[in-house]
Amino acid sequence: MALILTLVLAGCADDRRAERLAAAGPDPSLDALLTVADANAGARKFAACAACHKATKGSPDMGGPNLYGVYGRPMAQQSARYSYTAALRDAGGRWDARTLDAWIAHPQKVVPGTKMIYPGVADPLDRADIIAFLRRQAD
Repeated sequence: MALILTLVLAGCADDRRAERLAAAGPDPSLDALLTVADANAGARKFAACAACHKATKGSPDMGGPNLYGVYGRPMAQQSARYSYTAALRDAGGRWDARTLDAWIAHPQKVVPGTKMIYPGVADPLDRADIIAFLRRQAD
């Protein structure tokens, strides 16, 4: 029930979406969207991820690993306690903006065989906001 309420309230929040999209320009690139991304809006949008992930220092892993400090880190090495799939461990790479954008859009396309079955976030600005939030969630 709390998750549903959070998602409803997130949809009602005034995040200056139209203004930010206009500032990013027509058919904006990921880099353009990241310049107008709003970490506070991303925190609200992260509510959809919160069923499986936390992004606060010291929080336990849940259905997925705690994502606090994940930005810039190697893939499948965020949590020593979490049981990552072999597919994710073997994928290599780092959780940078481009990788996170692709992952948040459709995890199975980035790493076929991952156990993360989330269908993804279609909206590029929503993804940029979530990335801005994850960047902020670090020491």
